[in-house]
Parts: sequence; C-alpha cells; structure tokens
Amino acid sequence: MEIYDTEEEQVEALKRWWKENATATIVGLVMGMVIILGWNYWQDHKKEQAAQASLTYGQLLKALDDAKKDSAEKLAEQVQQQFKGSEYAAFSGLLQAKLKTEQGDFAAAKQILKTIAAESNKQLSNIAKIRLVRLMLATGEYEQGLQVINEVDAKEAASFSANYDELVGDLYVALDRLDEARTSYQNALRNGQPSPLLQFKVDDLTAQEKLDTAK
Repeated sequence: MEIYDTEEEQVEALKRWWKENATATIVGLVMGMVIILGWNYWQDHKKEQAAQASLTYGQLLKALDDAKKDSAEKLAEQVQQQFKGSEYAAFSGLLQAKLKTEQGDFAAAKQILKTIAAESNKQLSNIAKIRLVRLMLATGEYEQGLQVINEVDAKEAASFSANYDELVGDLYVALDRLDEARTSYQNALRNGQPSPLLQFKVDDLTAQEKLDTAK
C-alpha cells in the first residue's frame, strides 16, 4: 500500500483511482442491488405461492369432506397445474388418483401415480409407487407390478421395505407362486411392525400347504 507525503497527493491518488475504477464500481453496486432486490422478490413470490397452494389445497380437502367430488377433482387439477413440482401438487395428485380409482378410471389413476412416482421427493415417490402397484394388483397386472418394485432403489425405499415385501407377497400369491409369497411375507414381518393381517396371510399359506400335502 502506498503512503503519500501530502494531503494533495492523497486526493490526486483518489481521483486517479476513481477515474480508473468508477465504471466497474458503479456496475458492481447496481448488480449488487439487483441481486438483493431479485432475491427478496423471489422469496416473497415463493411465500405467496406457498400460501396460495395451501389455501387451494385446503379447499380441496373441504370439498372431499363435503363429498363434492367434482369440485374436489377440479381443485386437485388446479393445484397440480399452478403449483407443479410442489408437495401440494403431489398430495393433490394422490387424492385425484384415489378419486379416479373410485370412478373406475384406472388408466388415469395409474398415469397420475406414475407422474408422482417420477418426482424427486423420495417419500412421496414411494407412496405413489406403492399405490400404483396395489392398483396393478387389483387390475391383474401382476408381472408389471413386480417390475415396478424391482426398479425401486432399496436404499431410498428403506423405510418402505415392509410395504414392498408385503406387496411382492400379494403379487406372488396372485401368480400362484406360494413359496416365494411366503418368503416375502416373512420378510415383511421382519422388516415392519407386527400386523395381524400380514400374519394371517402367512398362516393362510401354511394352512393351504398342509391341505395340499394331505391330499
């Protein structure tokens, strides 16, 4: 750093510095203000969007409580279109898939669930996959259901492993692959909470095996 002997030299040095750097300094200040203002605007916009999404989702839930299914479906579509990629959109999609299933429109329900299953939120993605496979089980798409489960990342779905194991067991029963079904049910019992229904499925397979052996 230079040390100047007189006040005049310091003033002249400042003038020279300003002449050389004025444009860059002004541009830097303007850019800094733009960035700050833009960030604040974006944060305010996100808060406003979240508040609007929450309000519309609340209206959706109320429509369901009031058994106004047509209104509920329109609101579900609205949330998914206006707030695409948000958790509210995914939750609305899950509700809309349920409505489509109740209406017997299984193709539409499956497509909605596939869309949610492909999203980045791993928890909601796994919930959508589980519901998709259950729907496939109900419509006789057993091999397709197994394929969906086979493509699941085990690490990302660790907290859902018992659900998947039970579903695999159900699919194997439907395919009359009972030994594999029993193994899957037993895995589900080990990996999840005790379930009277799941235990019944294991016991039922065992009873069926004894009956077949007695014949």
